[in-house]
Amino acid sequence: MPDAVDRLTPLGLMLLALLHEDDMHAYEMIRLLRDRKADRLVALTHGTIYHTVARLERQGLIEEVGTDREGNRPERTTYALTAAGAEMLLAWVRRELPSVERPERFRVALAEAHNLDRGEVVALLGERRVALAASLEAHRNARDHAIERGSYPQFLIEVHREAALLSADVAWLDEAVEYIRRSDTVWGVTDLSPTDRYLAQREAARA
Repeated sequence: MPDAVDRLTPLGLMLLALLHEDDMHAYEMIRLLRDRKADRLVALTHGTIYHTVARLERQGLIEEVGTDREGNRPERTTYALTAAGAEMLLAWVRRELPSVERPERFRVALAEAHNLDRGEVVALLGERRVALAASLEAHRNARDHAIERGSYPQFLIEVHREAALLSADVAWLDEAVEYIRRSDTVWGVTDLSPTDRYLAQREAARA
């Protein structure tokens, strides 16, 4: 039976991750997600985001910390991440990052992996590599065994493709781990310098 971590949607996870950066109102969250091209990972509509924000608040994962109104704009409520929300964010990424069962969730977990310590991310991706390598070996062995028993290769071309994709995934994972390990790789929101570009992006999202 799904637990609270499983019931948290990828969009909900990404909203928690935004509030891990700073307190924000929902409109700023929408603008930032679109600016960062998050629509390649989750569907972004105003209705879905406002609904998800309301659900996260009911669950005690975020809380209101103020409201503001500027000019003719609608009143905007600013939200902050609660301690429970911060724990949920980390638990979700920790669960999905090493898992090979749900590729769509893995993509979101990878996008938000910077919320974990880089050493922990390396360890979790190491677990994923073990699982991918085992699956790769199983696909190759199954194909070779089938051919040895007389199966025609053209009937196994999809198995061959899957093995090729797994091989590429393992190779990419090795490169990613080396990148994360590098001392000059900026990692996490705590390492993120408030550059002019970052501050300008935040200011534009608030407008």
